[in-house]
Amino acid sequence: MPYALWMAWALGAVITLSKEGSFGQASLTCDSTGVCVGRLNSLNSIPSGLTAAVKSLDLSNNEITYIGNSDLQRCVNLQALVLKSNKINTIDEDSFFSLGKLKRLDLSYNDLSNLSSSWFRPLSSLESLNLLGNPYKTLGETSLFSHLTNLRTLKVGSTDSFTKIQRKDFAGLTFIQELEIDASALQSYEPKSLRSIQNISNLTLHMRQPILLLEIFVDLLSSVEYLELRDTDLCNFHFSELSISETNPLIKKFTFRKVKMTDKSLFQVIKLMSYASGLLDLEFDDCTLDGVGDFSTSDKDKVIDPGKVETLTIRRLHIPRFYLFYDLSTVYSLTERVKRITVENSKVFLVPCLLSQHLKSLEYLDLSENLMVEEYLKNSACEHAWPSLQTLILRQNYLTSLEKTAETLLTLKNLTDLDISKNSFHSMPETCQWPEKMKYLNLSNTRIHNLTYCIPQTLEILDVSNNNLNSFSVTLPQLKELYISKNKLKTLPDASFLPTLLLLNISTNTINTFSKEQLDSFHKLKTLEAGGNTFICSCEFLSFTQEQQALAKVFINWSENYLCDSPSHVRGQRVQDVHLSVSECHRAVLVSGMCCALFLLILLTGVLCHRFHGLWYMKMMWAWLQAKRKPRKAPRRDICYDAFVSYSEQDSHWVENLMVQELENFNPPFKLCLHKRDFIPGKWIIDNIIDSIEKSHKAVFVLSENFVKSEWCKYELDFSHFRLFDENNDAAILVLLEPIEKRAIPQRFCKLRKIMNTKTYLEWPTDEALQEGFWINLRAAIKS
Repeated sequence: MPYALWMAWALGAVITLSKEGSFGQASLTCDSTGVCVGRLNSLNSIPSGLTAAVKSLDLSNNEITYIGNSDLQRCVNLQALVLKSNKINTIDEDSFFSLGKLKRLDLSYNDLSNLSSSWFRPLSSLESLNLLGNPYKTLGETSLFSHLTNLRTLKVGSTDSFTKIQRKDFAGLTFIQELEIDASALQSYEPKSLRSIQNISNLTLHMRQPILLLEIFVDLLSSVEYLELRDTDLCNFHFSELSISETNPLIKKFTFRKVKMTDKSLFQVIKLMSYASGLLDLEFDDCTLDGVGDFSTSDKDKVIDPGKVETLTIRRLHIPRFYLFYDLSTVYSLTERVKRITVENSKVFLVPCLLSQHLKSLEYLDLSENLMVEEYLKNSACEHAWPSLQTLILRQNYLTSLEKTAETLLTLKNLTDLDISKNSFHSMPETCQWPEKMKYLNLSNTRIHNLTYCIPQTLEILDVSNNNLNSFSVTLPQLKELYISKNKLKTLPDASFLPTLLLLNISTNTINTFSKEQLDSFHKLKTLEAGGNTFICSCEFLSFTQEQQALAKVFINWSENYLCDSPSHVRGQRVQDVHLSVSECHRAVLVSGMCCALFLLILLTGVLCHRFHGLWYMKMMWAWLQAKRKPRKAPRRDICYDAFVSYSEQDSHWVENLMVQELENFNPPFKLCLHKRDFIPGKWIIDNIIDSIEKSHKAVFVLSENFVKSEWCKYELDFSHFRLFDENNDAAILVLLEPIEKRAIPQRFCKLRKIMNTKTYLEWPTDEALQEGFWINLRAAIKS
């Protein structure tokens, strides 16, 4: 019994492990290239069953706590391993032993309190390593990265726990493209710790306080090209002199991101920049200046000329006491050599005229997303302001008058490029005065609904995208590029307005089609972007676009953005994939053919009707329909005649002198209906025939050659023919007055011809001895 229990327990354990293994494998999604993703699956361990086919493994945002020696043992071809945002606190020494091809390792934001160099020793191919956000205090007891000769991206440190940088930490590293150090809680920095890295392209340094900033800065002067300082409070930053032995500082760009400063500390920053004599680019992003513009400090005279700085970028600058800000005169002299200035989204409403006049070297000025209006712009662009300015960007400000804006900028004699997009101009005056050298104008997103000759005639590039334009009728003889997407144009602009056009972007309008002739009229056009329109994929349009192979070089995004809007059965399909049927593409020919076929059909029908008495059939159909409206068989009291006699006028002598005498003078007499005597005068003859036959017990047809040729006899016989076979009775009596051949009876009386072949008819004998018998038989037939 215990043995059986033990076996049951073992079997249950095997089943449980099997289920866990299959669950782990199911948590991964792998494609054919070996990229496996298992993010956000609440995994608490690395899935089992990983093989050499896995080249990229992303297990971020799970709950993994441990990496064992065998977890990744078979992943010998793994090139990327992402384990960020887990709870990893333990990694076995040989966990990465088989990952010799690994190029990217991300262990950021885990619980690693100690780092071991044995983890990274086998990773000879590693190019990117991220260790940010772990609770370690130092970078291990020995150098972690000395064996990583291919390492180009390194991110270390944490917000709260990383407190010490030692000289050994970066030993063995000579060139790093991107280095990020979160030293927010740094308390100790061993001099020359970063100097061991000979070249750093980009260094991002997180520091809460600038206590150790100067020591680090001195070590970086000769090795860093781009230095970024983040999340630092420089309000109390101050220093006197730096002891620098470097004669050729390498720093070219310095960025302050989310940094706090005051009026006084700003000058300290400028003084610090002066030690980077090769600095060309200075950037302040999302910074706070807690001051009022009072830069007249005791350190003013000690400020060193920033030297070669050519580009100044300020984005999202926050000045809490902006309403008290009053002066910039003390920094005027520092701006004379600057060539490019960007002040974006910083609530700027005025650039003082004196400052504008001091910006003698300024070529590029970006004041996007500010509070500029025409009145203050006029003060900023005063006489002799920005004398070298070529590019001015006033995107998303509060300009409302295009005429006033143009007039204000007349002082800028060298201005060539102007971006005033995302302002609210709405309308455009008929004429405007612009600087004479204007080549580029951006009026996109300005809500204008028409274009006039306010547009400078000197333009080479015009952007009027995303407006309310429904036409383009302005001649621009020098224009080379026109961007007019997201408007309401229904056709391409007239090429005569744009004789030198090279590029046209007219995407996302309401254009239905364009022709080869229209494109050919743009003699110099090399690039056309017309995707996103509502194309009617007619046969002509498809033939033009699909057969012209050279158009693929002219059209931008030809394969994806050119879609059919109609016909409905091809809506949403790519123009180059649509093929219409022959009936859709040759409709005129098809209609002509159908008309010809219809004409031939009518002609053939007419011939057949004539040949096979079609007219007669129609007449009979009408007579039959008329008869159908009446009772199928007249009641007995409505029968007025014993027989209706149908005969030819040429046979009237026989009927009136012989037949009538024999029948009406017989005892008892027969009452016959004769058309001469009994038809009602003034009544339609067809109705007379129909009524007479219907009111007669029998219909006697006196057949002869004359009868066959008589038109009215035909009507009488026709109606009787219908009645005979419609009611299935024997109302018709055929009297053959003279021998006639059956083929003389019209073919249309097929049933009558059949009766003559199957039933007896009375034949008038020429022998007088036999005539008495004829009358006896006729009287008997009428009575029957």
